[in-house]
Amino acid sequence: MSEWLISLAGALWLGILTSISPCPLATNIAAISFIGRKIDKPGYVFWTGLLYTIGRTIVYIALGIILVNSLLSMPQVSQWLQKYMYKLLGPILILVAMILLDLLRFNTKGSSIGQWAQNRAEKFGLAGALFLGIIFALSFCPVSAALFFGSLIPLSIQHSSGFILPLVYGAGTAIPVFAFGVLIALGANSLAKAFQKVTQFEAVARKITGIIFLVVGMFFTFAYTLGIIG
Repeated sequence: MSEWLISLAGALWLGILTSISPCPLATNIAAISFIGRKIDKPGYVFWTGLLYTIGRTIVYIALGIILVNSLLSMPQVSQWLQKYMYKLLGPILILVAMILLDLLRFNTKGSSIGQWAQNRAEKFGLAGALFLGIIFALSFCPVSAALFFGSLIPLSIQHSSGFILPLVYGAGTAIPVFAFGVLIALGANSLAKAFQKVTQFEAVARKITGIIFLVVGMFFTFAYTLGIIG
C-alpha cells in the first residue's frame, strides 16, 4: 500500500514538473491567458480550468491505456517485461536524469502552436479549453517526453496501471496552469513575480529530481542490470 501511495505521489510530482518545465511552460502561458481572460466571471474561469485539466488528462489516460495494456496483453512481451523491467529501469532513469540535468540536450525549434491552438479554442467558447488541453498535452518536448515515456510509463507498467497513474499525472500537469488562471481571475497583481518564483523553483526541482533519478538509476543498473550489487 505504501509503495502504491509513493507511486501516486511520484506520478503527481512528474506531472507538476512537466507543466513548469521551460518548454511546456511556453504553451501553458497561452493556456493561462485563455483560462483567465474573463476575469469578471470567476465561475467561468473555474469551469475553463477544469475542462482544460480534463483535456490534458484524457490524452495521458488514452496513451497510458494503449501503451500499458498493449504491452501487458501480449504474453511474450508481458513475460519479458516482468523478467527484464528492473534491468531496463536503471538505464532509462539515467537517460531521463541526463535530460533533466541538461547533460543531454536536443535542438528544438520554437513553434507557434500555442497561439494557433488558442486562436482555434476561442471559436469553441468554453469547450475550447478542452480542445486546448488535448492539443497541449500532445505537444511533447524532450523533457516532457522523457518524464512521461521514460518515467511514468515504466512506473505504470510496473503497477499494471494504465489508467490511475496517467490520470494523476495529467492532473499534475494542469495544477500550475489552473492555479495561475485562478490568480488572474482574482486580479493578482504579482503574477509576474509568481511566474519568476515558479521558474526559479522549477530549475531547482528539476535538478533535485534529476539527481534522485540518477542515483536510483545507477543503483538499479549496478544491482539489476549489471548484477554488481547483490
